[in-house]
Amino acid sequence: MTVNKSNIEKWAGIPTPFYYYNLELLKQTVETAALEANKRGYVLHYATKANANPVLLKQIFAAGFGADCVSGNEILRSVQCGVNPKLITFAGVGKTDSEINTGLDFGIFSFNCESIPEMENIDTLAKAKNKIADISIRINPDVDAKTHKYISTGKKENKFGISAWDFEKVIDKLKSLNNLRLVSLHFHVGSQITDLSVFTELCSRANHFNQWFYERGFHLEHLNVGGGLGIDYQDPESNPVPDFASYFSVFEQNIQLYPNQKLHFEPGRSIVAQCGTLISRVLYVKEGKDRKFVIVDAGMSDLIRPALYGAHHRIENISSDKSSVIYDVVGPICESSDCFDKDISLPETRRGDFIAIRSAGAYGEVMASQYNLRSIPQSVYSE
Repeated sequence: MTVNKSNIEKWAGIPTPFYYYNLELLKQTVETAALEANKRGYVLHYATKANANPVLLKQIFAAGFGADCVSGNEILRSVQCGVNPKLITFAGVGKTDSEINTGLDFGIFSFNCESIPEMENIDTLAKAKNKIADISIRINPDVDAKTHKYISTGKKENKFGISAWDFEKVIDKLKSLNNLRLVSLHFHVGSQITDLSVFTELCSRANHFNQWFYERGFHLEHLNVGGGLGIDYQDPESNPVPDFASYFSVFEQNIQLYPNQKLHFEPGRSIVAQCGTLISRVLYVKEGKDRKFVIVDAGMSDLIRPALYGAHHRIENISSDKSSVIYDVVGPICESSDCFDKDISLPETRRGDFIAIRSAGAYGEVMASQYNLRSIPQSVYSE
């Protein structure tokens, strides 16, 4: 198990809540993803936004991953943690001048451009530094990721990417932007995708757009299909490492690359989600009229996904082996949305019990806030 009763003695005296990271599981996940990608000649850029904890980043980058960054500070953190700047992709619809200059100074692999005005601005800033900026065109492929609307990014109504009807304008504009070099097309349709047929559809769209640019003289060196592979939030113990072999096989069987063209991926959640657990203590067990509340010292300020997305995380009482009782597990924040789950079965729970909220390694610690002036939870590691 990632966490169990044997951990409790080690955690005595550590203030809760805190994030616990199983570095052995992270190593296994990283090695599995890298093995399956390398045997196919694919390039991996870890999506830093999923978790920017330096201990995790150093382990990921030491395995040869590049970085997918969405801010200037993510670029700086990634470089500090050992990534090769030549393997950094920089995405996002609203890159500031300062952030673009950071990318230019490090000579990153690619700016993933999401609009013509952004292309014009990068060209201006690159010219001022007497540099050529390598760019990708992020294409909105209008593919339904079949996931939560807040983490779907590839539909035509989403703010991300450049749509097909603007391609001619993009080509015309590139002719006048002498400090840009188009090296790749980029796609990303969403996150927590568990239906692999979504990626089959993405391959079809990517093939179409890749051919469109090729026929117009853009023989691009790279094709970047983003990330999005989901993980098992229901049963993390049975499926701690995502099925990277099946995931990459979808692309191996369906993507059509031109000679010497490399395929790139930007996994995030699938790399770090299962290695992280939010550990909390029970403050009170409150008897309501028709339900019982387990009030824990972790809240939506520590893990916002359930409040923001209605996301499910497996919750375990690792202190008790008593008979099961039905509870709502809630936090201390002054918001009704501060609820981790309702009507779940836990062993009979008492004040002081340790509660483990599983699969919290992605979009957990990195999204923590100080709402209600609460402290940011610390990190604890298996090693």
